[in-house]
Amino acid sequence: MDTFEALTSRTTIHRFSEEPVDETSIDRALEAAVAAPNHKLTNPWRFTRIGDETQQSITELYLELKRESKGSLTDEQVREYRQKIGGPPVVIAVSQVLDDDAFRRKEDYAAVACAAQNLMLSLWNDGISSKWSTGSVTRHQETYHMLGIDADREEIVGFIFAGFPRDDHRDTQKPPREPLEDVVREVP
Repeated sequence: MDTFEALTSRTTIHRFSEEPVDETSIDRALEAAVAAPNHKLTNPWRFTRIGDETQQSITELYLELKRESKGSLTDEQVREYRQKIGGPPVVIAVSQVLDDDAFRRKEDYAAVACAAQNLMLSLWNDGISSKWSTGSVTRHQETYHMLGIDADREEIVGFIFAGFPRDDHRDTQKPPREPLEDVVREVP
């Protein structure tokens, strides 16, 4: 797949099959991630590969947070929420080392976002789908504890879920995008 095709054909997948992902593809994706541009070469990104045990613990925390915000959950909601966090065969937490300077933090966040995109595009190049996810579980202090991340030094930017789509999600449509004339301006 050429670069333009990778950039324009990648889509977010929400439901993953149990099919394992080749470790070589994960290693290549992480290598692509750290090749992202970053101002002043700060290398502000950190990646935490989440194993099965921790993934299940985070899933339980996620369910607890959902119950706190929604009240009781139906059996179907519990299955859906378990699948969302506990279903993908690969989960990588992407975090940013926090600089004391506010402007540098903004630049570093942009670099971490570029790294996450590189990671997902590398996976896509290998035929592996992904999803970038944020939410209350990615900000919860218990998640930081489970992942061994010091919240005073690093901030979790999101989780990257990766794997192969379930059969009923293989033909996911690309989301609508604004036409170029609505988002591009030209000045003399």
